[in-house]
Amino acid sequence: MIAQVFPIGFQRYVTLPVLGSVMDSYSAWLHDQRYTRRSSMYELRMAAHVCRFLKKQGRRQVEDVGEKDLQACHLLFRRKFPKEAGSVRVLGRFLLEHGYVQPVTAPEPSRTDLHLNNFMADLLDARGLVRSTIRRQGQFAAEFLDWLKFEEEPDRLTSLSSGDIEGFIRHLGKRMGRVSLQKAIATIRNFLRFLATAGVVTPGLASQIDSPRVYRQEQLPRALPWTTVQAFLRSIDRKSAIGKRDYAVFSIMATYGLRAGDVAALTLDDIQWRAGRIRICQSKTGEPLELPLTDDVSSAIYDYLKRVPRYGKYRQVFLRLTRDRHPNGIGCGSARRFEADPGTGSGSDISRRRDRCRWSLSVRPHGLQPVLRSERHGPGVHLERRNRAGGRGDRRELHTGAARCEDRSHGRFAP
Repeated sequence: MIAQVFPIGFQRYVTLPVLGSVMDSYSAWLHDQRYTRRSSMYELRMAAHVCRFLKKQGRRQVEDVGEKDLQACHLLFRRKFPKEAGSVRVLGRFLLEHGYVQPVTAPEPSRTDLHLNNFMADLLDARGLVRSTIRRQGQFAAEFLDWLKFEEEPDRLTSLSSGDIEGFIRHLGKRMGRVSLQKAIATIRNFLRFLATAGVVTPGLASQIDSPRVYRQEQLPRALPWTTVQAFLRSIDRKSAIGKRDYAVFSIMATYGLRAGDVAALTLDDIQWRAGRIRICQSKTGEPLELPLTDDVSSAIYDYLKRVPRYGKYRQVFLRLTRDRHPNGIGCGSARRFEADPGTGSGSDISRRRDRCRWSLSVRPHGLQPVLRSERHGPGVHLERRNRAGGRGDRRELHTGAARCEDRSHGRFAP
């Protein structure tokens, strides 16, 4: 049968080490499973790689191969060649069905395994939790039973007391903070409720566990020293149009702490020059916000607007930079991070290409964030913002390194 799949060179497969004697049967089995000729060629080629792996493991013939060898091969393929790992499963199914490989008999589950399997099945069927959450809760439950030495003392659960539970919580508290400990205690409560329903432990133990208190915004916010922020702003080269844009965007974010979407949505109508005010429509809350227009920010925006040519009737402050196209406003979803380099200048490449095309400017703000952390990254500065709202952390990053401008095949330059 393999000669029909590989009319030329089929001898290469029937002479393979370890599994060469079953390759013809494997080809016929693939045909019976309604694999196409092209799919059969692919599976046979992958089987040749499996043969090489088995040879390295010291196997000489198919009778020496065990199911553990195939599992080890599958793990290797899944790590190095994830798209080809399924072929090992197909070959293993063939070998098991034809009796070339004997299946590994599963050991008898221990008492701990029985409780954990039933608990995790209850989380899946009754609670509807995702598998990652079930796996994590199972790990806490397994650690709890191991700490109780349940395998050595089977009656440990029937005599379980609140003092035993407090001892385990103190054990967890040595390596966990309050937030992590709160999640671990919630898992132990779920496990104790399940055991109480099954009649293994005394009912009511879950309600005797106190959870640590965690308050929203209880910690002081962290930010860069203002001197560091000023040093970063001074590092931006403002000789080019894109450098002026970068400086204006960072000045707004450093001064007001605006989100990336708020910076991208700024329009000329939002800036009240004579009144000295700037109006922000907050994208997250939808509420308007009026802030005083500082001299530094107004100078940066004015310098940027004076330098940048504007086409059409677009009212956005920051426009997209494209070749041979008129500019339009940017959106937070289409925005990307941009970079500034104090050494070479973020707009040096653009200024040299002005004779080839017409330019407008673009800010890529979903990499721009308001509260900052400093970390050296090449010639520039690495900044990161952490914004906390409603107790949830929204982490975004802003990278500034060596500026570059790439000439892409579809006729677009990106900073």
